[in-house]
Amino acid sequence: MGNYGAGMVCLMVMLCFAVPCLATVYTVGDSAGWTLGVDYTTWASGKTFNVGDSLVFNYGSSHNVDEVSESDYSGCTVGNSITTDSSGATTIPLKTAGTHHFICGVVGHCSGGMKLAVTVAGGSTTAPAGSTPPSLTGPPTTTTTTTTSPAPPTTTTTPSGTVPESSSALTLSPFVAVWVALFSKLVILL
Repeated sequence: MGNYGAGMVCLMVMLCFAVPCLATVYTVGDSAGWTLGVDYTTWASGKTFNVGDSLVFNYGSSHNVDEVSESDYSGCTVGNSITTDSSGATTIPLKTAGTHHFICGVVGHCSGGMKLAVTVAGGSTTAPAGSTPPSLTGPPTTTTTTTTSPAPPTTTTTPSGTVPESSSALTLSPFVAVWVALFSKLVILL
């Protein structure tokens, strides 16, 4: 009976590791945060951003975070943002694949280097809530050309006391947490 319980625990631990459930939270600019004098192109290089990851922008009251179009990013055009936040701690969930562009909307700050472009890979291990994985939709029965625009991302603000300090952190899936809790109860019963 004891070997059975130990075997079940080992099996469940292995399954927990096999279930893709991790997303990465990136603190933009690491400890420097979102400010003038940081090379955000260098900061982003070497990082792999996936759907389900998040960007955390930490900044002072003289800055903000605007998500903008590629042309507004290239020209540092302010006033046309897709989303904007000036709370000092902005979390942007990366919900769609493609390149996302961010600038500080204070005049002169973007041209001073406060701009970030991240390319988000679509091959994420977790799909955004409410989406259907492409593999489940199947090919269309007729050949048509459709142009769609992704919904603008939402901006989530986080109180300054709860912002992660590391450049990246792992988030545990609630699914895995429930499995661990259930099987820890099972082991106690055995």
